[in-house]
Amino acid sequence: MNKNFLYIVFCFCFATITVFTQTTTREVAVTIDDLPVVSMTKDIKFYQQITKDLLGKLKKYNVPAIGFVNEGKLYEDDKLVDERVDLLRQWLNAGLELGNHTYSHQSLNRIPAKDFIEDVLKGEKIIRKLFYDTSKALIYFRHPFLHTGRNEETRDSLNEFLEEHNYKIAPVTIDNSEWIFARAYEKAFIDDDSLMMKKIADEYIPYMVSKFEHFEFVSRELFGYEIKQVLLIHANKINADHFDKLAEMMIKRGYKFIPLKEALEDKAYNSADSFFGAGGISWLHRLALTAGKSKDICKTDLPAPDFVKKYAGVENE
Repeated sequence: MNKNFLYIVFCFCFATITVFTQTTTREVAVTIDDLPVVSMTKDIKFYQQITKDLLGKLKKYNVPAIGFVNEGKLYEDDKLVDERVDLLRQWLNAGLELGNHTYSHQSLNRIPAKDFIEDVLKGEKIIRKLFYDTSKALIYFRHPFLHTGRNEETRDSLNEFLEEHNYKIAPVTIDNSEWIFARAYEKAFIDDDSLMMKKIADEYIPYMVSKFEHFEFVSRELFGYEIKQVLLIHANKINADHFDKLAEMMIKRGYKFIPLKEALEDKAYNSADSFFGAGGISWLHRLALTAGKSKDICKTDLPAPDFVKKYAGVENE
């Protein structure tokens, strides 16, 4: 056979493989809740170390993350603590975005929409002041507990307010119980139990792999392709210590890190959501239930290990 022909065939096959690889790249926006820090302590040095380590790892992997702020955490005995505000300044100085997660992290499923809206307004005062000296703007809002209201009237009341105030809702597709691992991990740190810390950390990444696999599956089931995902994690010690491993896992799975704005450009996010259940669940699960899918589609991932839940003092996820 002609060698030139074989060479042409080889080049065609290589080009085809290359194009396929590029068009199937996975994408994920990393969103981090409950800033400035989630902790059982009030030690500002501990907060500063968590912030420094987490921001360092985000920078190392070029992750354009957004942090969602509970401004109530910036106060101690009703007095604004500038050292805590400075942690938010560090996020902005690192070129990252901030969003509104309400002042006091209350559930829209449990309080009137009017009271909830007041908490949203109260939760933007400091952030907006910080934005004055940057080129960024306050755009995104995230519901605490991912609770969006138990009825259409409540949901629509908040949505109308958000639209009037130029907010965009930040959904979550890759939801998880990372907060249980974080609580157990910090407790082990406080107890000076390095062996337990390692044991918990060793289970964290495999657990998160299961979550990614699950929501990739749900995405394919609903849309026929893997949408641009939105990951939820929190500003805590386990991520400050191990986000590098989490990032490596995502990269190994073929993910590219993208801003939240870019993720929400996926046409999938135009889908109607009519879930009014009590649970704070992934946006993909909400759509699956809205579409009349069996609840079994929501149960193909792994729960947190029993020993982690027990150590964290959590009975149910």
